[in-house]
Amino acid sequence: MLTTFQFSSAQQVVDIDLWPQGLPNTNGIDSSEPFDDTKRNFKPSIRVYLPNAEKATGAAVVACPGGGYDHLALDHEGYDWSSFFTERGIAYAVLKYRMPHGNKDVPISDATEALRVMREHAVEWHVNPQKVGIMGSSAGGHLATTIATHSEASVAPNFQVLFYPVVTFDLRFTHKGSRNNLIGKDADESLANQYSNEKQVTVDTPPAIILLSDDDGAVPSYNGVGYYLALKEKAVPASLHVYPSGGHGWGYRSSFRFHEEMLADLSAWLKAMNLSK
Repeated sequence: MLTTFQFSSAQQVVDIDLWPQGLPNTNGIDSSEPFDDTKRNFKPSIRVYLPNAEKATGAAVVACPGGGYDHLALDHEGYDWSSFFTERGIAYAVLKYRMPHGNKDVPISDATEALRVMREHAVEWHVNPQKVGIMGSSAGGHLATTIATHSEASVAPNFQVLFYPVVTFDLRFTHKGSRNNLIGKDADESLANQYSNEKQVTVDTPPAIILLSDDDGAVPSYNGVGYYLALKEKAVPASLHVYPSGGHGWGYRSSFRFHEEMLADLSAWLKAMNLSK
């Protein structure tokens, strides 16, 4: 199902169900209808914000909000970013992905399908299929880096935007809630290594910008820094910004002390990558 409505004179908004022909897998609760966000039973869908055609750069990004693979921070890590991207000519989609509930393939399949849908509508939405990136915050950053490091070239994102991401499942540094919710408390070492995404970087992993706080007490900065170093080891273009304070989960909130600096850093990177005007 596709629903289009006008958000403002500068934005068109499209809501799309990702699996109109039926879900490809299940987390055990997603067969119950209607889907109810308050019960953390999210219907897999994307809300796509489109810039005016004459302003479009061809770039697009799919945002994966965080929430520990337990819930979704849809506003400050999702919808609130829309104007930032569309004002720069970038199509922007917020992904509602299903929680794993013991099936790690569920959120991964939703994110992969979101990228496919963005490319499927490339002509209609003035998107270049080779400029479709993924964005993730916290556990959404783990989902984003999983897609970036585990996907085949034909479906992989072309760039990554990562805010205080969960990356590793090494028990010394991981966010245990995200780890447990995705692969389980009793996951063996081989599975943990498989989804410790700093260990899965290759020369084909897409470029990334990583933004985090030095004093993050929820997701240690080792996650983002370790991913940056893994990218550099493979000569993948990457940019790392560590702000002195701010803790975890600031997203687009203007209360984050370094909000304006963060927006400037991200803007500069998007321009440098030829994604933004």
